[in-house]
Amino acid sequence: MKQLITLTFFLLTLTAFAQKPCEYSANVTDSIGTYKITNEYLISEKNFGGTFNYVFFSLAQTDGLPTLNLQLIQKSKDFIKANCFDKNSKVFLQLENGKIVTLIHVNQENCGTLIHDDKGYDNRVNTGYFMFMKDNYEELKKSPVSIMRIKYLTDVEDYIVRADLTSELTGKVYHPNTYFIDNIRCVE
Repeated sequence: MKQLITLTFFLLTLTAFAQKPCEYSANVTDSIGTYKITNEYLISEKNFGGTFNYVFFSLAQTDGLPTLNLQLIQKSKDFIKANCFDKNSKVFLQLENGKIVTLIHVNQENCGTLIHDDKGYDNRVNTGYFMFMKDNYEELKKSPVSIMRIKYLTDVEDYIVRADLTSELTGKVYHPNTYFIDNIRCVE
């Protein structure tokens, strides 16, 4: 019986300390307030016909308010359509448990920046900032994400969120479907 209790205690302790420490690209506290943001994390990568699309997430906390920073990077030698964020833009996350979590864009219109590189590619970088709603915030901690829908000013785009994603760009393995389960604690 004593061995069973010891084994149970050991397993619980191991599980409690198994979480990775939070890594921040910025963690500042000053007279104005506090701000911290996690490192960017690849959620989706599409490479087809010389056109490259990447979606990155990072979580930020500004004076206790958590937000999702969503960055879209498009690269192509062809015309790149601008997908703009506005006050009506939203991110819908369908979880594997069937629930849908909605994030609302902050009231700031943004169509991104177009940058030309020396290899003849046009690169569009667009960042949107989304707020969590109180009633479904807890669901993100419990269930992996299966589908993400981004509602832009004039368009809607769907993404399948995979369990494992090996980036063609970096060769690194990502786990986008458990992003919130693994990282939301970093901005609470």
